[in-house]
Amino acid sequence: MGTPTGSAGRIAIDAMGGDLGPAEVVAAAKLALEDPRLANDLTLVGQPALIEPLLKQHGLVSHPRVRLHPASEVITMEDKPLKALRSKKDASMVRAIELVKTGEAGAVVSCGNTGALMAGGTLRLRTLDGIDRPALAAVIPRANGYFILIDAGANPEAEPRHLVHNALVGSHYARVMFGVERPRVGLLTIGTEEGKGNALSTETHAILKRCGAAGLLNYSGPTEGFQVFTDHCDVAVCDGFVGNLLLKSWESLAKFFKGTLESELKANPLRLAGAALSRGAFKALKARMNPDRYGGAPLLGLRGNVLKAHGSSNRHALHAAIIAADKVIRADFLNHVAHDTAAINAVIDAPPLVDAGAGKPAEAAS
Repeated sequence: MGTPTGSAGRIAIDAMGGDLGPAEVVAAAKLALEDPRLANDLTLVGQPALIEPLLKQHGLVSHPRVRLHPASEVITMEDKPLKALRSKKDASMVRAIELVKTGEAGAVVSCGNTGALMAGGTLRLRTLDGIDRPALAAVIPRANGYFILIDAGANPEAEPRHLVHNALVGSHYARVMFGVERPRVGLLTIGTEEGKGNALSTETHAILKRCGAAGLLNYSGPTEGFQVFTDHCDVAVCDGFVGNLLLKSWESLAKFFKGTLESELKANPLRLAGAALSRGAFKALKARMNPDRYGGAPLLGLRGNVLKAHGSSNRHALHAAIIAADKVIRADFLNHVAHDTAAINAVIDAPPLVDAGAGKPAEAAS
């Protein structure tokens, strides 16, 4: 119990979830199959009567790398997560998660009901041994690259050990997504001075320092909000309350700047001419700000790989999510996390070093 599952070389895709329906999912599958980066095969889960005509339309009916797994029900965006999981046993999302649980798929991708996917993944897959709670990770642009924000909303209330677990799984995810061997981990708080912040941040900081000293994490210390958008860290760790606020504030701010920029550029003919000359730069900026670039948000810490794409994801966003799932499977993400969890927990559970002269923990005395 608690060991990784879902090592098979397939990706289960919930074809019925999301706002745009199975048409975009099947189109995304075609894009992924044409992508040379895709190593794993695909299983589309959903209602055959709706999916089979789409497979025929895209020439995928007899494709050797595509399977159709039937599921008669759909969990909608309006459904209450736990109620839907109990009443809709044959829902596409549920069946896709079960393919990971039984080892018939190495990952599940869905753009359906977020709460249902989180609850279904947690209840059916369970967490890895030593990991108390799963966490949502989001990829956000910063200067010279991107960073992982974790937790982005799964657990609004957390303890220090949960944040340290977030640092562990977030670090491994950054390694897979960004190709960084030793991702820099920062603890999101209100100041970089020692001891500044609430009890959660100061206690977590003390443990992360010990993890850094033991070589288990590349801990760069307390990180303020403005620093995450500089080239300061690859993983920003926080509880789900703070993380969700930061994520939605960033998404809202990005839309604000986009709308304001468009409005200002259209203010007069001279600006329009300048905008035309800068079209390439604006296109590149839009691509960097696209939240779907890395395939939505994975739910990390479970015994299976679960990736949540945005509900409004189009075929290109879903294509990115499929490629992200493929990378996680090929990188053996689950076993790498499982391998390091015991060592991290040994540091978490160890009593802090005591300064004999001061008679108090060394972290507090530093």
